[in-house]
Amino acid sequence: MKKYLIDVNLPRYFSLWAGEEYEHVVNIDDEMKDSEIWEYAKQHNLVIVTKDADFSDLILLNDPPPRIIHIRTGNMKMREFHQHLSQLWDQVCLLSETYKLVQVYNDRVEGLG
Repeated sequence: MKKYLIDVNLPRYFSLWAGEEYEHVVNIDDEMKDSEIWEYAKQHNLVIVTKDADFSDLILLNDPPPRIIHIRTGNMKMREFHQHLSQLWDQVCLLSETYKLVQVYNDRVEGLG
């Protein structure tokens, strides 16, 4: 069963996001607007994983679903980015079950709402 929707601004080839729980926007329609991504995730009760701050703004004004995981690490080499997320991903997923917004930084993970 799908649980997470990976936005087009994130690498789709990460092994981290290759399981059955993950759906990729690029596989649905890589030209979807943010509002369409939001509605799709809402209808399917998915957590949006993104680097796009617009989704963080939206969730602060709305109730889930969807929930948002906002990756805010800035620019990193792909290997470092994958390693960083791999180390934190279990914690991030757990927090996303409780909080409507989870923000992932270089030095911390925060749950809001």
